[in-house]
Amino acid sequence: MLAEINFGKTAQDYATHRAGFPPVLMDRLRPFNIGIANQTILDIGTGTGTLARLFALQGCRVSAIDPAPELLDQARLLDQEAGVTIDYTVGQSECTGLRENKQFDVVAAGQCWHWFDAGRACREIERLLKPGGKILITHFDWLPLDGNLVAKTEELILQHNPAWHMGGGSGVYPQWFKDLGNAGFRNLESFSLEMPVAYSHDAWRGRIRASAGISASLAPDQVQAFDTAHQEMLEKYFPEDPLMVPHRLWALIGEAPLRSA
Repeated sequence: MLAEINFGKTAQDYATHRAGFPPVLMDRLRPFNIGIANQTILDIGTGTGTLARLFALQGCRVSAIDPAPELLDQARLLDQEAGVTIDYTVGQSECTGLRENKQFDVVAAGQCWHWFDAGRACREIERLLKPGGKILITHFDWLPLDGNLVAKTEELILQHNPAWHMGGGSGVYPQWFKDLGNAGFRNLESFSLEMPVAYSHDAWRGRIRASAGISASLAPDQVQAFDTAHQEMLEKYFPEDPLMVPHRLWALIGEAPLRSA
């Protein structure tokens, strides 16, 4: 396991280079009755608020929590630029500290479900959802394919941080159907969409610095050593600029459990 993950250590790179979810996500969620104006939405593990802001821009009333106050400070600055207001709270997704039960139409978790204790998080989400409310788990992941930029970058991360274990993914998470099903969530559906994302060399380096395997877990001198090696690798093998980085947008949606009184 990665030790002492702290995304607060990389708050500046996180805010600058982790652009978050593409707006097309809102189009894909609309048929599920998610992201509709005036809905009450809680975004757990919000980071710098990239998913929360998309909902706020749709006219939703959005609250969000994250354990890293440094990320929430960046989120508030980005909200000012976007012209939206979100109610942020420092807290854990398994125990939010929010007192009122059954207050949200949607609880969303973007790019973060793997950090949670799934059973405890599901119980807290059920407590907070209105009857018939929706849970959304969504990811927007880079795709390592044989010999591509992402695969080479992941190889370099492992050279500098052998404890990192999050590479080699496909951007699809079938195990989370079981998490939600075991907790009683109903009518589970998912969708997936591949798309490229353009990054300059500097932006891709910043994006990788802002990941769990680099600035969130390594010492500053180790981060610098990695970043220098990353720059050299990009210049040697991938000189084109911008870089077109393949990604997958994936989402899992479910309805709140039915419980007898």
